[in-house]
Amino acid sequence: MSSIVFDIETLAFPLNSFDEKQHEYLFKFCKSEEERLGKIQELALSPLTARVITIGMANPENNHGKVLFLSDEQTTEKSKDGTVEYVSFTEESSIIEQFWETIKHYNQFITFNGRSFDCPFIMMRSAILGVKPSRILIPYRYDTKIHCDLMEQLTFYNAMRRFNLDFYCKSFGIRSPKEDGITGLELAPLFEQKQFRTIAEYCFGDVLATAELYRRWKEYINIDNG
Repeated sequence: MSSIVFDIETLAFPLNSFDEKQHEYLFKFCKSEEERLGKIQELALSPLTARVITIGMANPENNHGKVLFLSDEQTTEKSKDGTVEYVSFTEESSIIEQFWETIKHYNQFITFNGRSFDCPFIMMRSAILGVKPSRILIPYRYDTKIHCDLMEQLTFYNAMRRFNLDFYCKSFGIRSPKEDGITGLELAPLFEQKQFRTIAEYCFGDVLATAELYRRWKEYINIDNG
């Protein structure tokens, strides 16, 4: 079975891109500046208020992969070891189109919390941008042969407490991408500073961590399915 791991990074649209009525709706329950700032941070989590700026993908068998990311120019470069291709685009729609073209060639895709975030986000952004999907990203929940969401597998479908990727990595002795000092909160300033490749490499770090977590799950937890 051919498999691919993927992860996305998203960035909220500037506040001035929303009209007065939208502002009123977004912040109507905020009673303090602290609550308003918290709501601004949450904007990156919705496909109606944010866009996809990076999609990282990798083969879990050898960690070779590709990262599609938003930039000021369109370029294609290889990592120093030649295992990762970094492809930049100037339009979000191009990133998503290339994602759909790539993922259709794989039988199984693997994510971390993809069923609740990455997959619906991509599908909604595709609809908003008029990009036609190449496959269903949210198939039958309890069959990992098509979509293996490690968040659901490691919580046994929410029978146990949920933790973030960083916590799982540290618990399993896997190198966490957060050890490089970058978190989702740094993406906005990095993007403003035009550190597009840095964001792409950060995303691929999440992909590699997810791939290693998948290998542990497959060997030690999902033993009935080989």
